[in-house]
Amino acid sequence: MNLTPRQQQVLDFLRQQIQTTGLPPSMAELMAAFGWSSPNGAAKHLQALAAKGVIALTPHKARGIRLLEPLETSRTTTADTLALPLVGRVAAGEPVLSMHAIERRLIVDRWLFQPRPDFLLRVQGDSMIEDGILDGDLVAGKATPDAQHGQTVIARVGEGITIKRLHHQDGQIRLLPRNAAYAPIDPAVHEDFAIEGIYCGLLRRA
Repeated sequence: MNLTPRQQQVLDFLRQQIQTTGLPPSMAELMAAFGWSSPNGAAKHLQALAAKGVIALTPHKARGIRLLEPLETSRTTTADTLALPLVGRVAAGEPVLSMHAIERRLIVDRWLFQPRPDFLLRVQGDSMIEDGILDGDLVAGKATPDAQHGQTVIARVGEGITIKRLHHQDGQIRLLPRNAAYAPIDPAVHEDFAIEGIYCGLLRRA
């Protein structure tokens, strides 16, 4: 199988989308992930993959894409890219990676982050500027309910999601900003609070 680098990225995206959601991506999701302005770009790459025998296309059917290799095999592929969900508004009581919270998926270089992330979250505000995390950045997070003292975490507090430095000593949890203009957050006992993930790195548009 001789694929161009772009065709390999598209195939990796199809694999990851099916593994994550159980469904192939829509044309709109492909366009958003790769920055194509019309369905023609997505259709051209899908047709090329079909011609090379790695996928099958069902005409006139939404999400009519089928991999022609077992997912068990595709899981072992050493691709250099990740298709990460970009998380938007998270409703109260829902996990960060709930279906309704995902805006779209972005293709990123897997070697940019450590540890390997599960999602991207857009930063709002300047409470973490001393750590180089700026308003509008896309922060990569690894989904986990556990974090160590001193780690930067993505946390749910009440009806919002925030990025802060975790202070956890003697049973006391505080979320510390990295901007002297902001006060620490002390989650109340009755408040909806959970650690949703740990910080893995960020993306910033030039």
